[in-house]
This record gives sequence, C-alpha cells and structure tokens, in this order.
Amino acid sequence: MKKSWGWTVHGDGKTIKPGAVVAPEERLGWSRTIGIGMQHVIAMFGATLLVPTLTGFPVNTTLLFSGIGTMLFLLITRNRLPSYLGSSFAFIAPLMATQGDGIATQLGGIIVAGLVLIGIGVVVKVAGKRVLDAVMPPAVTGAIVALIGLNLAPVAASNFAEQPLVAVVTLATILLATVAGRGMVARLGILIGVVVGWAFAALIGALPEGTADTIDAAPWVGLPTFHSPHFEISAILVTLPVVIVLIAENVGHVKAVSAMTGRDMDDLAGDALIADGLATTLAGGFGGSGTTTYAENIGVMAATKVYSTAAYWVAALTAVALAFIPKFGALIFTIPVGVLGGATLVLYGLIGMLGVRIWQDNNVNFNNPVNLTAAAVALIAGIGNLTLTVFGVELEGIAWGSAGIIVVYPLLKLLYERLGEGQGARY
Repeated sequence: MKKSWGWTVHGDGKTIKPGAVVAPEERLGWSRTIGIGMQHVIAMFGATLLVPTLTGFPVNTTLLFSGIGTMLFLLITRNRLPSYLGSSFAFIAPLMATQGDGIATQLGGIIVAGLVLIGIGVVVKVAGKRVLDAVMPPAVTGAIVALIGLNLAPVAASNFAEQPLVAVVTLATILLATVAGRGMVARLGILIGVVVGWAFAALIGALPEGTADTIDAAPWVGLPTFHSPHFEISAILVTLPVVIVLIAENVGHVKAVSAMTGRDMDDLAGDALIADGLATTLAGGFGGSGTTTYAENIGVMAATKVYSTAAYWVAALTAVALAFIPKFGALIFTIPVGVLGGATLVLYGLIGMLGVRIWQDNNVNFNNPVNLTAAAVALIAGIGNLTLTVFGVELEGIAWGSAGIIVVYPLLKLLYERLGEGQGARY
C-alpha cells in the first residue's frame, strides 16, 4: 500500500476484497473516492434541506454550515471518525414551536444547545471511556443505534406508499446493484438507485409538478442568507431538550462505526460531542439549523464498506460549493418521494440492523430480564414514535427511547442485583 495526501491507498485503489473494509485512514483511488463522496451528498441532501424547508430557515445557509461543520468534525476527531453533520431533525419541534419569536430568537436557542453539548463533550473526554461503559453498555448502545434507524421506518414506508411503482424500481435497482453488482457498481448502489429512480419517474411523468420551471427559475450562483442571534430564555428552554437526542445520536454513531469497522472508538465520543456542539453553535451564530451525525450516511457506509474520511471531505467540500449554487438545490428538491422511499427503506433498515450487530458482537444476554425489558421498552418507544409534551416541549420517540433506556437500565440493573438474583449475570 502507498500513502497519498494523508490517506493510505487501499489495495490497488480499485477493488475491495470480500470481507475487507476501507478503513477511515484509507481511501480508494480519487475518482472512486469522489464517487462515494457524492453518494454521501445524495444520502444527506434531502434530509438536511428538509429541516430548513419545514422550519423556514434559509436552505443554502443550512447546507453551508453542514459542510463546514463536517470539516470541523473531521478535524477535531483527527480524521478517525467518518461522519457527516447534517440538519438535526430533533430541532424541528422546538423551531416550529418558536416560529412566532422570529429566526433571531430561534438561533439563540440553537447556540445555547450547542454550547451545552460542548460542555458535556468536555466532561466525557476528561472522564474517559469509563463514563460510557457505565452509562451506555452494549445492551443500551445497541438499542439506541437500532431505534435511531427504526424510528424513521414510518417515514420511509409513507414515502414508499405514496409512489409505490417508482419506489419499487428504486429499491430493486439498489438491491440489484448492491448484491449482484461488482466493484464500484456495488459500492455506489444507492446513488445508482436514486438516479435510475429519478429517470424512471421522469419517464412516466411522476416528477413533482413544475419541476422544469423550478430548475429553470433557480439561479446558478447565489450567496447564502445570514442572520444574527438573539437570546430569549423561553426559546432556550424549549430548545434545550434537543441536547438529549444529540448525545444519543453522537454516541450511537461512535458505537455504530466501531461495530462496522471492528475498532474501539469510545475514546472519540467526547471529541464527537464537542465537534457537533461547535458545529451547532457556529450554525446558530449565522442562520443555519443545528447539526448532528447523520444516520443516512451510516447506511451508505454499511452498504459500501467504505469508511474513508477522505470521502467525507469530498462530501463536505461539495456541500459548501453547492451552498452557492441554488440551481443544484432546486434539482435535488425534484427527487420524487417514491425515490426517497425506496432508498430510505434500505438505509434506515441497515441502521436498525447495526444495533442488532452491536448486541451480537458483544454477546448481549437477552435471557437476562434487565437487558430484555430495557431494550424492549426503548425499541417500542422509538419505533412507535412515542410523543409526549413535557412543560410545553414536545419530545418524540427517539428522545424517549434513548433517554429512557439510559436512565432506566442502571436502575433495573441495580434492582436486579440488590435482590440477589443478578449476581454474576452477564450484561
């Protein structure tokens, strides 16, 4: 193997042997790395732009800071933890709830949430791995990773059902390319599926109405819109619960990548929290939505077996460039819901199965009632998207499932051991 531009070239730079993976510090040839990086862009683009679209935030600004945030993340984690930082869906509820306060006040809440996340990251980094081992053993982390993916299942199913024919063509193309394809065809299965699905939708007239006019009307070059923050305690209190979700998603991402690469990356959990907190704070300071590690990109890595951080640098730089090209954003917005349904049916399912793999790789004993009941409740809360309002703040299933198992698991374990029946039990 040879080194070039900071990454070791994997094998011949063209192929990946069966059972092998491209590690974070490795890369394929640049043409293939760019192709995979573009696939990461496609995977994150719809969801990243959906948040500002729903909340009224400037789309190009959010895209710009997702790219900048990703680069900060890669720098802070020293190119060891592949991740893309896109718009966090956890911010949708508080931003919708505070729309009447104006974007400046909303940005103040985002900034404070980011600063709190940085502080928690520093605590985790100083205290070390033992904090994660105590609070998030494999039974807990597996459940959190699984529910992050499975919580999104209704979204994929809804999109699929809305345009079933387009979704079936997209899904079939992805499965065919990934399973029967060889070389880069298999690695770029999701991107190929999206392109084929879009083309098929265009052929049968299933693209969104006014697609051509939307693309034509968008300018080629345009500057993002920036805003300044304003701090109001009410908006801050509504936004702060989001931190729970961000912690779960970041730690879950670390665990998922650890499981996929066969490496212990727990020492990067603190850095990941600090990086995401900094990215969220920076985005909030200029008009972008808060960020988080992206489940869609975990799915891409699981499908391609390529964990190279070089591909994420490509994705981040592409996002920054595209933030100044409104026409491309308009094109992406023309991707039919059926195409998204077919693609996300695979991506979200892969994330859910990664949680199962964490349990399997760590030999989690589900004959133990603590492991069994804690995971069962968390998964149902996440999959069913249990949504409750607490002090005027609406929290959804991913928050209740993640926070619930983190709090309930040690209590159940303590109760089990105190009764004397859990001594020597394997967790």
